Amino acid sequence: MSQKFDELKQQEETLLCRTYGRYPIAVSHGKGSRLYDFDGKEYIDLLTGIAVTALGHANEEISQVIEKQARKLTHVSNLFYQEEQLILAKNLLSTAHFNKAFFCNSGAEANEAAIKLARRYQQRVKMRDAYEIITFTGCFHGRTLATVAATGQEKFQDGFSPMPEGFKQIEWGDLELLEKTISPKTAGILIEIIQGEGGIRPVTETFIKGIETLCRKHGLAFMVDEVQTGLCRTGKFWAFQNFNVTPDILTTAKALANGLPMGAMICTEEFSQGFVTGSHATTFGAGALVSAVANKGIEIMKRDKLADRAAKLGKQAMERFKKVSQNCPGKIKEIRGLGLMIGIELTFQGKEVWEELMKQGFILNLTQEKVLRLLPALTIDDNDLELFANALEKILKTK
Repeated sequence: MSQKFDELKQQEETLLCRTYGRYPIAVSHGKGSRLYDFDGKEYIDLLTGIAVTALGHANEEISQVIEKQARKLTHVSNLFYQEEQLILAKNLLSTAHFNKAFFCNSGAEANEAAIKLARRYQQRVKMRDAYEIITFTGCFHGRTLATVAATGQEKFQDGFSPMPEGFKQIEWGDLELLEKTISPKTAGILIEIIQGEGGIRPVTETFIKGIETLCRKHGLAFMVDEVQTGLCRTGKFWAFQNFNVTPDILTTAKALANGLPMGAMICTEEFSQGFVTGSHATTFGAGALVSAVANKGIEIMKRDKLADRAAKLGKQAMERFKKVSQNCPGKIKEIRGLGLMIGIELTFQGKEVWEELMKQGFILNLTQEKVLRLLPALTIDDNDLELFANALEKILKTK
């Protein structure tokens, strides 16, 4: 490692809480699908800040909007009407059947808003004493106390007891158990269309349609967490659109402002009745600067048909990875995903493979100890994915 890397690592030990397991890279700058460390080494970024910089690093159009808006207005709080926020809301809501938006700063906050809305809708609009939210094994919904409770994984809850009440978790894919779990106390069901942290596990059409049917039957909020899957990543603007269902509430964040902190909860007119003046709020949500950036990002996604591009490029990439699997028998268990959200599950612990890929200049991450998770920019060159496939194949042939 370079002297600069050592200096930064030492400073972090002194200055920051020890909450992150850093990769052994200190990033200097980026452009498009390339990142560079302080020694000038180039990396192909297949992670994009965990599905965040979907339009690439230092995108020129985004940079221009940041500069222009920063000289006009950055923040006045949500005590005022703001044109930038309303333009964004109109543009975002035009992508699906939803009618109302609430903007915040992260995916966890978006999920908090969804949970609160589902509960308040049931208790104040439907006059039901319902508050329980049902989630599924392997899910990840955030790091706040409520969203950690919804996530239900012990490793994220360790040392933070007691967990907030009102969350039940059942086995992923089990519709029969789901119906048995629903009670008069159930307010809604929250599900990721594709589990990201859970190892790139897409729902089946039968499962997601079954959830919708049960929500309609019992009057529950049908909530989808698209914090990672939304905004063109899966080959549709929203991942749920791959399955012909109509959620009541959707959450998103990550790619919404291409690197600036922003999240959103969008919902139907019916469920929006759950919120009234003063029932929920945020100081920074959808300030003028982040709203202008997010709006430009959505414009680019629509203009350049990036959902279609993700579908086409993702299909090509998965076919290529299947050839890698064929050429390396016994090394890859499964390749799964939608669009440019792809998981390559190995048949063995994948840390050494992941580390070797990083040494060779490919940034991705390892989840569930065996799944190589790829979340490249929607604008990535297809040759970058071919270079990755070639490197992966060579590494696997040595294992």
